[in-house]
Amino acid sequence: MSADRRLLLVHAHPDDETIGTGATMAKYAAEGAQVTLVTCTLGEEGEVLEPSLSQLAADQADQLGGYRISELEKACAALGVTDHRFLGGAGRYRDSGMMGLDTNNHPRCFWQADLAEAGELLAEVIREVKPQVVLTYDDNGFYGHPDHIQVHRVTMEALRLAEPDWKVARVYLTAVPNSSLQKGIEHFANSAENPFGGVTSADELPFGTPDEQLAARIDASEYAPRKLAAARAHATQISADSWLYSLAGNAEGEFGVEYYLLANGAAMANGLVDDLFAWL
Repeated sequence: MSADRRLLLVHAHPDDETIGTGATMAKYAAEGAQVTLVTCTLGEEGEVLEPSLSQLAADQADQLGGYRISELEKACAALGVTDHRFLGGAGRYRDSGMMGLDTNNHPRCFWQADLAEAGELLAEVIREVKPQVVLTYDDNGFYGHPDHIQVHRVTMEALRLAEPDWKVARVYLTAVPNSSLQKGIEHFANSAENPFGGVTSADELPFGTPDEQLAARIDASEYAPRKLAAARAHATQISADSWLYSLAGNAEGEFGVEYYLLANGAAMANGLVDDLFAWL
């Protein structure tokens, strides 16, 4: 693989890139592809899970966003990604917080961003980088966070605006198959750190994708240690005893395997592709 392959990822907050697509990013970067990450907010409204840094929180010093810039830099270094930008520059758009909170109404929050303006900012990146493949979220932002939903909207608008100059061949959307969720539910069933609570079936969750709808399975298990190192870089958001690390240490898990839906592009052959650039 070479730099002739260009992958653009659009994420909402620092740490989203690692949790959802970190292994994919590390794999393609290591194989010589150009990997560009655009993050749309600084994640100012995130919960601070490191006690010694609690004063950074939005309801205290409100300096979390600036701190998370350095966390993201360390995570990208761990993943081998050298091209990272904030949409419109660092701090142009503020984290909107979870759906329904007053922070959704902040005049600078991403949820309130003008779609045409934000779309053009991203379109500028697309025209410059000329990616064949773009990776982002589905229209529900995977789990309904307003910034994730807005990322989808802005990305789709940017693709439309950029098309006269550069047409992206394929757009993928992050996904977690129901079968993987079910494995996770069973793995954490008797754990005090169970992220699924009392859920016993993937069908009870408000997210997850039927396995037959998936388009790509990227097995980047070789790069799982890099994803793990990137996760540790996001110390304010991922606590040292996080369930994520339990998952990473599960020999039967898929910490280094990531799945995607296809949003556009040529029809895939039957079965999952193992390369986002297949047949391009």
